[in-house]
This record gives sequence, C-alpha cells and structure tokens, in this order.
Amino acid sequence: MNSSISKPEKCSFFFCLLLLCTLPVFCYAQQKLSKIQRWEARADTLMKQENFRSSAELYSKILSKSKKKDQKYYLILYKRTLSYYRSEKFELAVKDVNVYLEKNKDSQKAYLLRALINQQLGEEDKLLPDVTRAIELGHVNPQLLRWRATLLFEQGNFIHAKKEFLNLKNFTDDPELEINLALVYRSLNNADSAYICLTKAIELDPKFIGSYVTMASFCLDDENYEAALSYLNQALKIDPANGTILFYKGVALVELKQIDKGCSCLRKALDAGEEDAVDYLKEYCYDVYK
Repeated sequence: MNSSISKPEKCSFFFCLLLLCTLPVFCYAQQKLSKIQRWEARADTLMKQENFRSSAELYSKILSKSKKKDQKYYLILYKRTLSYYRSEKFELAVKDVNVYLEKNKDSQKAYLLRALINQQLGEEDKLLPDVTRAIELGHVNPQLLRWRATLLFEQGNFIHAKKEFLNLKNFTDDPELEINLALVYRSLNNADSAYICLTKAIELDPKFIGSYVTMASFCLDDENYEAALSYLNQALKIDPANGTILFYKGVALVELKQIDKGCSCLRKALDAGEEDAVDYLKEYCYDVYK
C-alpha cells in the first residue's frame, strides 16, 4: 500500500534554467555577421521558439563547418545537446553531452543536463553521481536537493535520504516534503515519526489528497482499518471519484467485514480505472464482479 516518493517534473524547471544559462541575451541586429553567425542566430531563435528539431539540424550544420574544437565549438555542441534532448533524441543527446563534459569537467549545468537525459533513457544508476556533482559545483536549489534526496531513497540509502530531506526544511516545507520524510521514516522502521510527518503534511495543506492517501496506506499496512477509513473519507470529500481512494476505502471496509459497502467501493474504483481492485472483487465480491 506504500506510496512512492515523487519525482521531478520532466525537465520543466531544470530545462528552463539550462536554457537561460546558454542562449545569448543580446541580439545580432546591426552587426555584420558571417554565415556561421547567421546560422547560430537562427538556431538560437528556433530553440527559443521550441522548434528543437530544426535548431538541432542547424547546430549540426555549424559543427560540420567548424575547423577547430575551440570554446565556441563546445558551446554549439552544448546547444545541440539541449535541442536533441527536447526533441527526444536522447541517445544523440547523451553522446553530445559526454563529449562536452570530457572538455568541460567543471560544468555544473552539463552534469545536470546529463542527469535529465539519463533519466529519460532509464539509466537510473547514473543519476545520483551527476546530480551530486552539479550540487558540489554550486548548482544548488531546493528542487535539485530534493531530487538528490529522492535518488538516495530509491537506492535504499535511507539514512542519507533522511538527512537530505531534513536539510530541505531549512529552505521550505510543504506536504510533499513531509510525505517524503514519512516514507523515509517508515523505511527506517520509525512509525511514530512517519505518522507525525503525515499529520504535519495535513496541517500544512488540508486539501492535499496525497497526505490522506499516504496516511491511509500506512494505517492499512498496520491493520488499523478504522483510522484508515477516517482519512479516506476526508480525502473523498475533496475528490469523490478518485479511484485510488475508493480502492483503499473498499479494502478497509472489506477488512472490517462490511462486505457490501466494501464491494460497492471496489466496483467504483475499478470503474475509475483502479486495476488493483480486481483481485479483491474476485475474492470477496463475486456477485458484484460477475
């Protein structure tokens, strides 16, 4: 029943940061430009317009005409990496960023970009070193620190994950952070602290459903079905059609021997797309399921 720690949104915040650090803020107007400079200006414009496939093609054209691998060459290579990444050509993107990092070993933005690319490639074991390196090089913000804490949790390094999440509270506090801490404490067999964190999550935002769902899942695991039902009913006041909440409520009711009510919730959960309800329906609710 345990929830999983939430992951960063696909590239949104971090990519905007990388883009702002890369594209020039000046314009080329009223300058006498070479052909290469015109191509670069056009490619930069295409990237700002989110036409990433076309910008990648133009950056490739520039690189093919480059006579030496100087600082300018690697800047264009980095821009092409960004374009490949946003056009979902992840294999090409990771090749580019690897070459870039061979020459620019202290580029915090490139380590962050490689982590984002490898996340899309499913190379989960490669994320933590690059995220950590980006932080060490000064690329520090709460979202990046939260990502590292999440990666530590996923690797089973619960002690360091706890330390990271607690450190994050010096920057901000919100229900998701408290839920993450609760999951860490739960993994460390510290149930009391886990429940305290979830109570704080509900206090921070009484309308955040994730707090109630996580709390209910813990209660179900602990066979505290009455408490689980209480939290699930509060969550249903916020989102009456939520399949996960209906499923958990159905489970709690079935365990409390309220079979008819439980089966009704499980049927509604299945109708809402909660496939986990199938097994319970088959076991307890034959008349409802058939």
